[in-house]
Amino acid sequence: MLQVTNLTKHFPVASKTPRWLPGDTKAQYLHAVDSVDLTIQPGESVGLVGESGCGKSTLIRLISRLLEPTAGTILFNGADISQAPVADFAHSPYRAQLQMVFQDPSDSLNPSFTAFDTITEPIRRLGAPKDRQRLKQRATELAQQVGLPPDLLRRFPHQLSGGQKARVGIARAIALNPTLLILDEPTSALDVSVQAVILHLLADLREQLNMSYLFISHDLNVVRLLCDRILVMYLSKLVETGPVDEIFNRPRHPYTQALISAIPAFEANPHRIPLTGEPRSPINPSPHICRLYGRCPKGDEHCQQTAPTLQPVNDYHQVACHYPDPPQ
Repeated sequence: MLQVTNLTKHFPVASKTPRWLPGDTKAQYLHAVDSVDLTIQPGESVGLVGESGCGKSTLIRLISRLLEPTAGTILFNGADISQAPVADFAHSPYRAQLQMVFQDPSDSLNPSFTAFDTITEPIRRLGAPKDRQRLKQRATELAQQVGLPPDLLRRFPHQLSGGQKARVGIARAIALNPTLLILDEPTSALDVSVQAVILHLLADLREQLNMSYLFISHDLNVVRLLCDRILVMYLSKLVETGPVDEIFNRPRHPYTQALISAIPAFEANPHRIPLTGEPRSPINPSPHICRLYGRCPKGDEHCQQTAPTLQPVNDYHQVACHYPDPPQ
């Protein structure tokens, strides 16, 4: 359903050296996303994890066509949507099939719109024309589908709780029955008790509507609950991909192992893996050096001379490391 190939986004960085002074005149670019390949199958839920600043948010904004890519292609349901300018894609029929649930339900809702207006806006903009009565009927159906009492449809965002605003955002995203839903940490701004309810709602909606998910989260336990497959990202590149059980039980990449070891647990975890040293700069990084070099406990001269690429370790597991752990 979704096939991303060589997707790249570089942001220009202003030079600190005045143009009239001698010095390095090479253009500076921040490599936010670097040559990323990924696929999502119909009905599949894929988790994207990695530390802050690794490029997760930029990647999903490229896929959802909120940013123009520097290079690469995005095939969605057989169409190359990366060729359409961002401004034009807002009116494309493919926009209806690719929707997004944003991180903060308060910031992503128009404060001057009622819940009814918010939920029905995508229908008015991208769906078939409907009269007011049919819009009310569809809004009521969607509210019931996400567990929002229909009498709250008249309320504005400031009159709703955090969980209710999250449900409005989800109802808006599924209003046009999309085939792919991108979820950008949809529960991070909610209380823990509300998070569990919203996650169960998302799991139920996926089964009911047969949607695919691209789920971004810092909480690996949440990803484990909701996803079939995991993509691990570090400094603009994917370093490991595989099924959830394989990644959690048999991580091969040193960075993935450090992430898994850092998951909070009730019992003491004596096997936590620290990554010492500073991350490499994302500005004009060398294409010949592993991005984890300097923090990786396995790094050597080979890692400083040749950057690893994603290689299959079996039919369903890929790792970008010269020295991946052997299968257990």
